[in-house]
Amino acid sequence: MNGFVLAGTSSGVGKTVATLATTRALEDAGYDVQPAKVGPDFIDPSHHEAVAGRPSRTLDPWLEGVEGARRNYHRGEGDVCVVEGMMGLYDGDASSTAMLAEALDLPVVLVVDAAAGMESVAATALGFRRYAEIADRDVEVAGIVAQRAHGGRHEDGIRNALPEDLTYFGRVSPHPDLEIPDRHLGLHTGEEAPLEADALRTAADLDVDRLVSIARSPPKPRSVDDSAGRFDACIAVASDRAFCFRYPATIERLRERAAVRTFSPVAGDPVPDCDGIYLPGGYPELHAADLSAGGTLAELEARASEGVPVFGECGGLMAMAESLTTVDGERHRMAGILPADVTMCERYQALEHVELAATRDGLTARAGETLRGHEFHYSRADAATDARFAFEVRRGEGITGDADGLLEYASLGTYAHVHPESGAFDRFLEAVAANGGGYSR
Repeated sequence: MNGFVLAGTSSGVGKTVATLATTRALEDAGYDVQPAKVGPDFIDPSHHEAVAGRPSRTLDPWLEGVEGARRNYHRGEGDVCVVEGMMGLYDGDASSTAMLAEALDLPVVLVVDAAAGMESVAATALGFRRYAEIADRDVEVAGIVAQRAHGGRHEDGIRNALPEDLTYFGRVSPHPDLEIPDRHLGLHTGEEAPLEADALRTAADLDVDRLVSIARSPPKPRSVDDSAGRFDACIAVASDRAFCFRYPATIERLRERAAVRTFSPVAGDPVPDCDGIYLPGGYPELHAADLSAGGTLAELEARASEGVPVFGECGGLMAMAESLTTVDGERHRMAGILPADVTMCERYQALEHVELAATRDGLTARAGETLRGHEFHYSRADAATDARFAFEVRRGEGITGDADGLLEYASLGTYAHVHPESGAFDRFLEAVAANGGGYSR
């Protein structure tokens, strides 16, 4: 599967809209598109899926390692892979769009905000390519997509200013229906605020043939471990508007090695018969009243107290706590599995890649192992003074600044989101099996 990267000059230049417009144009031209996203984001990929009709692949060398990113890329399907970058092309000390382009040997198409520029757009693109040469970065800036550019004289001025070896791939013009509403944690999801296909078609004037002509396939990963067997176990996965931040590869890995059943705590679903429970991140704060009144959280606490392992990430951790207090001061009872009270804040409390060192054997790592992940949350968790933790924080904030991974019963709650390439979910399945497993389906 050949691919290319759509990278921005900075955050806020319209990479997501440009990616969706490009995906729509390729689909309309008869290509089967596999979307992907650089970095640990969950929201942009939801918009990719709404347009392409298939899950977007997460490509992040920090979360997955170079070989893991290559494996995740090659698990995709389609004729061409459109990879949306994160922030600006070179931004990010742990994992950047440039690092991913280097790791996968993919060409870069630069998305430049052209709303108030013409010749300067060309100068900006030339500067980004020249920087790769000066900084000895193996990044190929092939050309540009002019975002928020009008036609006529405006477009001609941009195209004519570009040197011959920087290709003009087209433009995405301003359109009132291409504004995605946002809130804390970023944009609304693709399910909540999908962009209309007609608006994407109207705004985009892209040279699809030229885009496809520069795409190429990354190196194959050196090794793929397909030797892991299945467990006679069932994992229940929370899946609804409050628990929607999970990587497609996570569910794929769980399904490869165990039975998976989903349920909705917001709807008050009963917890399926299972051997382990996974609570992904999401927006429990937006649905705290329904969660508190629905009955599912009380059942989760009962299962956890009986020894069923429950693993919660970020929003999952919040739901496992004693209580959740919103920014308006409303306090809602949560599952009460973990000895902590969670409070929402006006400003984000953590946003970065993290590294955790396991201080004891746990659900996602053994003592002495390290896990890499990502955290982005507007809440703080105030843990009990005698609380036990699974991890020492080497990079990031965690729960206390020094520790993450609250422990109680056989359960674990952490602020870090981890990718299955880290091995965390294989370890989770092993721990579930060692805990008993063997649920009779």
